[in-house]
Amino acid sequence: MAKCVCIGENLNVMSKVLGPAMKERNKGPLQEMAKAEAEQGVDYIDCNIGPARKDGTEVMPFVVQAVQEVVDLPVALDSYNGDAVEAGLKAVKPGTALINSVTLQPAKVERVFPLAKTYNSDIIVVLWGPEGMPRDENERAMFAAEAMMKGQELGIPNERLWIDPIVSPVSVEINQVKACVIFMQTLQDLVPGCKSTCGLSNISNGAPNELRGWLNRSYLIMLMRYGMYSAIVDAFDEDLIAIAKGGKQDIVQLTSDVMDGKSVSVNSLTEEQLKYYRTAKVLVGETLYSASWLEG
Repeated sequence: MAKCVCIGENLNVMSKVLGPAMKERNKGPLQEMAKAEAEQGVDYIDCNIGPARKDGTEVMPFVVQAVQEVVDLPVALDSYNGDAVEAGLKAVKPGTALINSVTLQPAKVERVFPLAKTYNSDIIVVLWGPEGMPRDENERAMFAAEAMMKGQELGIPNERLWIDPIVSPVSVEINQVKACVIFMQTLQDLVPGCKSTCGLSNISNGAPNELRGWLNRSYLIMLMRYGMYSAIVDAFDEDLIAIAKGGKQDIVQLTSDVMDGKSVSVNSLTEEQLKYYRTAKVLVGETLYSASWLEG
């Protein structure tokens, strides 16, 4: 199975330490986090400054410069504020930026999409339409085609588009969980040459903290099977990073067997394998989600 590019999600304004550091323009905590993420093996550092309505044009370049002073990795510029994203693009080392992200809402498309062309940057396109969340794999396909056409209008090649099908919590709607996987099977036919990504941790929103990793890792395996190019991930989940880098092939094969409906000798599984098996059963919809799914 191919490897998956990891975008570290941990440098985030929501952090009780990093949020104040951004506000106070204190590089230290930001740089410590960036170095820690890099040491874990991520490929990109996500610089998430949130809405940043008041001072985003100052915060984003500050964060970008702080990060790139200490790690030699590309950055993802993550903010709802288009002006902040552009300020970040002006500050990055050439060829090291990924715009995270643009939805297909008209105002967002008009403000953010052209930045990818102007600054020769890749861009994550979240398949969130004018009326919100896609209902199924078919609406995702429609939105992906719209993203491609918009890119073509602006002279942005498919290879610069990272399509995000929107991962939603398994605790809320199993059909949406399935829809993402089904959509990934057809993405390259829809937008040839594009890349793909997702906010992986969304799959486990609402689950108890000690159980979230099992969902994140299992769902990553399912998406990687159908070509998921990258994922925005918790840099400190070492098992997840190992899976993304091509490891834990026994777990990968086990999860694929569950996806294919193959018979599995449960009694022969190790304790770890059994947890992945039970988690995969939840994610394919064969077991009803509950906070006790690992217990069987």
